[in-house]
This record gives sequence, C-alpha cells and structure tokens, in this order.
Amino acid sequence: MYIQQVTTEEVLPIRHQVLWPDKLPSFCEVEGDDSATHYGAFIGDTLVCVASVYRNGHEARLRKFATLPEYQGRGIGSQVIEYLVDDLKFAKVNYFWCDARATARSFYQKYGLCVEGEEFQKSGISYFKMSVSWG
Repeated sequence: MYIQQVTTEEVLPIRHQVLWPDKLPSFCEVEGDDSATHYGAFIGDTLVCVASVYRNGHEARLRKFATLPEYQGRGIGSQVIEYLVDDLKFAKVNYFWCDARATARSFYQKYGLCVEGEEFQKSGISYFKMSVSWG
C-alpha cells in the first residue's frame, strides 16, 4: 500500500460509493475541493481510501474520509490519518477537526481528537464535531 495526493476527480467516486450511495454524485462535492489536499491510499493500482483536508491558516478540517467496504478493517484508514496528520504538523497546522459520524467516534479518539459539543444530525446521520490541538 502507498499513499499520495490525488485529484478531486479521483476522490469523488469513492466518496459517493461509500458515504452517500443513495444521493446523486454531486452531493459528494464540497465547496473548496479545488483548493483542498486530497489523499489517496492505493493497493497496487487501485485507489481504496480517500481523505480530503481543507486548510485555513493554521487550522485544517478533514472531510469526506472513506474506504471502500472490501478494504475496511485492514488499517488502511489509520495509515491515511497518520500520514496526513504528519503532513499537517510539518505544515505548522495546530488545530485539526472534523465532523465525525457517531459510528466513527472511537476511531478518531485513537488519534487524540475529542468531542466538542453535542451530537447533531446531517442528512439523517448522527455526527459529533471532534478536534485536536497541537503545540
């Protein structure tokens, strides 16, 4: 497996398939995709996991993090998070956050992210804002 930056066009099909298969593909597009850093994990030539990071100064937000179902549970997402967190720390980002699906809360806690505020709903799914500060 290897991780590298990928394009918006490469991340969209995986976002759609994993996160919002019942919505139109355009629902998976995010304002700022053109300027975001998109990470992709590959097994051979197959893109199996994507994560997009939107930076604003020393703050960064993770959005649309998805691993193809047949590759989940293999530690691929963990390696992507570790990779992008290293990138963010190197870039002097000191606040990292995301809106985490409630089902993924414990995953993000492993990387030091803590719940901020109350559970909320987006498109019928429960989320928590989670964040971590460095330095």
